[in-house]
Amino acid sequence: MRVFITGTSGFIGFHLARRLLALGHTVDGFDGMTPYYDPRLKEARREILAREEGFRDTVAMLEDMAALTQAAERSAPDVIIHLAAQAGVRYSLENPRAYVESNLVGTFNVLEIARMLKPRHLLIASTSSVYGASPTVPFREDDKTDHPLTLYAASKKAGEAMAHSYAHLWSIPTTMFRFFTVYGPWGRPDMAPLKFLEAIESGRPIDIYNHGNMSRDFTYVEDLVEAVARLMACVPERDSGDDSVSPQAPYRIVNIGRGAPAPLLDFIDTLEKAAGKKAIRNYLDMQKGDVPRTFASADLLERLTGYRPQTSVAEGVKALVEWYRDYREKNGPLRL
Repeated sequence: MRVFITGTSGFIGFHLARRLLALGHTVDGFDGMTPYYDPRLKEARREILAREEGFRDTVAMLEDMAALTQAAERSAPDVIIHLAAQAGVRYSLENPRAYVESNLVGTFNVLEIARMLKPRHLLIASTSSVYGASPTVPFREDDKTDHPLTLYAASKKAGEAMAHSYAHLWSIPTTMFRFFTVYGPWGRPDMAPLKFLEAIESGRPIDIYNHGNMSRDFTYVEDLVEAVARLMACVPERDSGDDSVSPQAPYRIVNIGRGAPAPLLDFIDTLEKAAGKKAIRNYLDMQKGDVPRTFASADLLERLTGYRPQTSVAEGVKALVEWYRDYREKNGPLRL
C-alpha cells in the first residue's frame, strides 16, 4: 500500500517507516524537523530512510496547510498515519503554545487532508497521558479520561475528540493509538530512558521525581511498530457490532503497551547493570503534571491483532545501551 506518515524523522515515525518499507509498502514522510531536541538525531534518522527504496519525504510544518496538502496529494495514500506532534509532558509547562500549534492546528490539518483524500484507514497517535492520575488499573480504552493534568495531555485528548467528529461526519475509518512510555534505539533524549543513560555515561546526576515512587509501562519501540503495522488492517466499521468501535462513527481507540509496569527504581537498576556504571541519584519531589504510574490493558490490541508487546525491560535496555554507545562513539554526546 501507499502510506503517508507524519513525523518520519521522529523516534517512532522512523522505526515505523522502516518496518513498513521492509514489508513492501511505499512510504511518503512529512516532518518539520523542529529543534525540540538534538536535531542531529532527526537528520541521522532521515538520512537512513532516504537510502531506502520506496521512501520519499517532505520537510515542512504541519501548520503549513499548503505544503501538507501538496505532499499528501502527491502520495495519494491508501493509509494515513499521523504521528507528528509536540511531545513531552514537562516541556508543555514551558512552551504551551507549541502544543496548540502542532497538536491542535496540525491535527486539524491532517483531518482535513483525510476528509479530502478519503484513505482506507486513518491512524493517529495519542498518549497514555490522557488517563491522568487514574486510580483504576490497568488503564482501559473505555475508562473516563476527563481530567488531563497537562496541556500536552489535554491537546492529545482534544485530538481524539476532533478525530471522532471527523470520523462521524465524513465516514473516515479512524484508529487512535494510546502509546505507553516508548523507548529503544534512536529514542528521544528528553525521555527518561535515554536521558538517564546519557547522564550515567557522562557522570552527571539523574533527577528522580517523587523519590522514585513511580512506575511506568515501558514499551519497546519495535514491539510498538509491530502493533501499529498490524492495526493498519484492522479497519473500524460503523455498525459492525464490534463493541470496541464507537456507536456513532467508524472509530476506535487502542492502547499499545506491555501491560507490565516496572517500578522506576527497578528500571534504573536495570539501566545501571546494562551500562556497567552506577547512576548519581538526585531524589526530588513529584513534578507538576506528572503521574505516579501508567499501566496499559493490552487486551483489545491482542483481540484485534493476535499480538501484544512482549520485549522485557532487560532486553530493551540492553539494545538501547548498545545503540547509544555506537551512536556516541560516532557522533559524540547527545545534546539534551
